Amino acid sequence: MNEPTTDSRELLLLGLLRRQEMHGYQLNEFLLGELSICANIKKPTAYYLLRKMSDQGWIAESVEQEGNRPPRRVYRITPQGEAVFQRLLRETLPVYVPTYFENDLPLAYLDELPPEEAHRLLKQRHEQLRQAQQVLEQTPSHAGSVQWLIEHQRRHLRLEVELLSEILAQLGQD
Repeated sequence: MNEPTTDSRELLLLGLLRRQEMHGYQLNEFLLGELSICANIKKPTAYYLLRKMSDQGWIAESVEQEGNRPPRRVYRITPQGEAVFQRLLRETLPVYVPTYFENDLPLAYLDELPPEEAHRLLKQRHEQLRQAQQVLEQTPSHAGSVQWLIEHQRRHLRLEVELLSEILAQLGQD
C-alpha cells in the first residue's frame, strides 16, 4: 500500500487532538495500538509532526507533572489548527488516490515457481492474512467515523484472504 501523505498524517493528528488533548505517550499508544490497523505512522514521525504543527501554531503544548513521574508534554489543538483541520478534511475527503499493492507484484511471477513451492509460499501468506483478519475482527467498535476506517480494513482483508484462497484452489493443491 502507499505511504500516507503528510497532509493525511497531519489531519489524523489534528483530528485526534480535536477530540481530546493528549500527551505524547498517550497519542502514540493510540496510534501504535488501536489505529495501527488503519494508519501507518511511526513514533518519530508523530513527534516530528507534533513539533512542526506546534511551530506553525496549529497545536499548543503545555507541560504537566504528575507525582514523581517525569514531566510530559500535553498537546491540544488551537483555533488555527482547527481551521487547518477543516481545510485538510475538505481538501482530502473528496479525492481518490489509487492504491498500489506492491506486495502483490510477486503474484505476476507465480508461474515461475514450481507449483508445489508456489502453493507452500502462498499458504504461508494466506495464514498471515487470516491471522491479521482475526485480530482485526476482534478490534472493538469505536465511536463515530473512526469505525469506517476499521470497517474498510476489515473488508480489505476479507477480499485479500478470498483472493489468495482462489489462487490456492487454482494451483490445485488445496
